Amino acid sequence: MAKLTLEELHAIRDREALKMKKRDISGRNLHVVVAMGTSGIENGAKLILDTFASLCEEKNLDNVIITQSGAVEGAKEPCVQIHTPSLGLVTYEGVGRNDVERIIDETLVGGKVLEDLKG
Repeated sequence: MAKLTLEELHAIRDREALKMKKRDISGRNLHVVVAMGTSGIENGAKLILDTFASLCEEKNLDNVIITQSGAVEGAKEPCVQIHTPSLGLVTYEGVGRNDVERIIDETLVGGKVLEDLKG
């Protein structure tokens, strides 16, 4: 087995530290919960979760935590719940991949509820 250089070890350490930082919830005040019950997954919730994660990272939104939950009873899937200090809990139903950027820009950043998606 080849030995790693000190530079390679530092790169691994830095990469893993960044992964751990993403899991830390302290200092984060915006919470996105994607319902990942069977019906949600069947209707594309995994794609929604992945899109939220990649766009929040791309937009450097360090105050957002993204998690998943089971199904939200009675909600049209995919269902996304947003928790913010100013809006409280907002539930969006029937969320499509193209809706994710709007939710990020208008709800998470702009503090506005999207009435056309509200459940």
